[in-house]
Amino acid sequence: QLQLVESGGGLVQPGGSLRLSCVVSPFSLEDYLIGWFRRAPGKEQEGVSCLSLGGHYTHYVNSVEGRFTISRDVAKNTFYLQMDNLQPEDTGVYFCAAQGPPTYSYCTNDVPSPGEYEYWGQGTQVTVST
Repeated sequence: QLQLVESGGGLVQPGGSLRLSCVVSPFSLEDYLIGWFRRAPGKEQEGVSCLSLGGHYTHYVNSVEGRFTISRDVAKNTFYLQMDNLQPEDTGVYFCAAQGPPTYSYCTNDVPSPGEYEYWGQGTQVTVST
């Protein structure tokens, strides 16, 4: 059973930055497609970003394009979501999720929907406020 553990959330002022981490165990992250999701108060879960199998393709929802960066460190078996210029509307619980193996979705034109992931982390709270 794959396990995902997020960390890195917190309280930050508008314009600030946070880096979320998603540690994968016990299997290699190279076998999975990864997505980052968030759930804001009173809103539906939203796909924020994804990273394809092999790490060659990424996609971001329009609202975070140019501010967020998804990446991975194979040696640390960890995925990251670097979030810059955070705004109050970025507030929410952030989750990482994994699909595979095998993977069957594409991370090109959109973030695969939540139902396409088999594994989920517990979430980490991000609050952007003065």
